[in-house]
Amino acid sequence: MADAHGPTVVIGLGRFGSAIALELTRQGAEVLAIDGSDRTVQALSSELSQVVTADCTDVETLRQLGVGDARHALVAIGDHLEDSILVTSLLVDLGIPDIWARATSAHHGRILERLGAHHVVFPEQEMGQRVAHLVSGNVLDYLRIDGDFALAKLHPPHEIINVPLSRSEIRSKHGVTVVAVKQGDDAFTYATNETVVGRDDVILAVGHSDDIEHLVGDA
Repeated sequence: MADAHGPTVVIGLGRFGSAIALELTRQGAEVLAIDGSDRTVQALSSELSQVVTADCTDVETLRQLGVGDARHALVAIGDHLEDSILVTSLLVDLGIPDIWARATSAHHGRILERLGAHHVVFPEQEMGQRVAHLVSGNVLDYLRIDGDFALAKLHPPHEIINVPLSRSEIRSKHGVTVVAVKQGDDAFTYATNETVVGRDDVILAVGHSDDIEHLVGDA
């Protein structure tokens, strides 16, 4: 989300927003962080170079802060639905070319998309899905990508062990592609048709979420 040609504005410095602002700063991005709470701003003032207290539901305040010059903006407000919607609409009016917005429900997300948010994220839902897969014990890590696409880190299902991937028919049977393999303490390497996966190896598999679910169940 960071871009060297302009600042990134983060509005709302709860756990999610502050984590994003701090990580962008760590990566060397120029960040303008804004929250309505003096206490929150003061707590982050030693870690963020540009963090201010302001009412972001007022378009003139946003203009005075230079928000309209931003190339990227994240609306991380989660607890106040009306503020989230209003701030997102103001950013659209200011013509910011890349707007990210946090949603707390599918209905909230649809509203943000219709207002003009370019990216809508569901951090609680996505983290819940990830943890659920980890708790199940069949997957080592899980990441949903772009709606119904997912990437899973797991031990290989029995049917692909000790045969070249081209002969395992994992794509034709499961609709899933193994993109990388980790053997023992070695680093991950790209998988090829000739790659042979061992029982104790770890694979990265990508595919539609339902297909990944079936593969995980067979692992």
